[in-house]
Order: sequence, then structure tokens, then C-alpha cells
Amino acid sequence: MAEDDTIRTGRHCVFVLHVHLVFVTKYRHRVFTDRHLARMEQIMRDVCADFECELVEFNGEADHVHLLVNFPPKVAVSKLVNSLKGVSSRRLRQEFPDLVHHYWRAKRLWSGSYFAGSVDGAPISVLHQYIEQQQRPV
Repeated sequence: MAEDDTIRTGRHCVFVLHVHLVFVTKYRHRVFTDRHLARMEQIMRDVCADFECELVEFNGEADHVHLLVNFPPKVAVSKLVNSLKGVSSRRLRQEFPDLVHHYWRAKRLWSGSYFAGSVDGAPISVLHQYIEQQQRPV
């Protein structure tokens, strides 16, 4: 196997796990400016670090954000999402009082739903073929 900087190791495993996350604002309201997104990226990097994850890529528009996160197998994506959304909502509300009017019922910035997609370098068909061609013992 070739040396690859993206391959990580744990105590009992070797892994490359990425997830593409998309969070949308409550009612898809246009909330964010560039300065909000810049601060949110740092907040989300800090949350990822707490989970021993790496925020590989971050970007967004006025009503949603995209994250590409490299994470270890011990992290449940749902727990990571809960922290990312909760911490970012709370900190942005504290640091940007001008956003308060965008927080709907129960002070929520984010919609309750999210998108999470598994990401890897090889398409499923290539993985299928690779597994199919393994040398099975007789």
C-alpha cells in the first residue's frame, strides 16, 4: 500500500473516513454574511478538534453551510452533528447580537434536519470489483 497522509491510525485500526455535512438555517432564511461564515468555520474547527476530527473543507452561503470532515471510527456522526450545530448556534448568538432576530422558537438557528453523505476516493463500483477479486482461501 502506498504511503498516504490521509490514512489515520487508531489503537486497533487504520482508517480513512470522511463525511460531507450540510446544515441549513431554520426556514432556509438568509442569515449569514462572510464574517459570520469566517467565525463559524473557526468554531466548527474547534468542535471537530474536540472530537479528534479534522474539518478538511468548509464553505457556505447565506442560508446553508457545507463541511467535509475526516473522523475516527469511534465518533458517531449524529453526536458530531449535534455538537457542531449546538455550539455554533450558541456562540454565534453570543458574538453577533444582530443575528438574534433570525433565531426562531426555542432560539434555534439551524433546521432540525441535516444531510450527511459518506465520501471516499473510489466509486462503489470500483470497491465492489476490488472486493469481488480478492483471493479467497481454498
